[in-house]
Amino acid sequence: MKPLLKNIIYLIILEILILVAGFLVTANSDTDLLFRGIFILSVAFALTAILILVIFFRGQGKEAVAQTMHLLVSLSLKFLVELVIAFIWFFVAKKTGLTSVILFFVLYLAFTLFSVLVVLKTLKYKSL
Repeated sequence: MKPLLKNIIYLIILEILILVAGFLVTANSDTDLLFRGIFILSVAFALTAILILVIFFRGQGKEAVAQTMHLLVSLSLKFLVELVIAFIWFFVAKKTGLTSVILFFVLYLAFTLFSVLVVLKTLKYKSL
């Protein structure tokens, strides 16, 4: 199986696990946390992760300079897109409550760790 497809399947499994856990938490607690917020943020972070994985793995078949450029572009694009997501979440949607802030950073951490681990695992076996 191609590494991109395999990692996208892992990402979909992670997304499903996050959505199930989010549904269970929102159904069994009386916080102001809504499942809709979990769904929107996790889908936004998952789409960002898919985008950077596609860019990163697209560069894996090229020469070393192009691989490095694809890696840098994917990581910088991830940073910029997640800054836009943070801006929209905190300033446009006005989600500044404690639960919304914690939700944002927990999901950010989960998808960032996934992306970094995929990149590091790939670079472990195939260096730049």
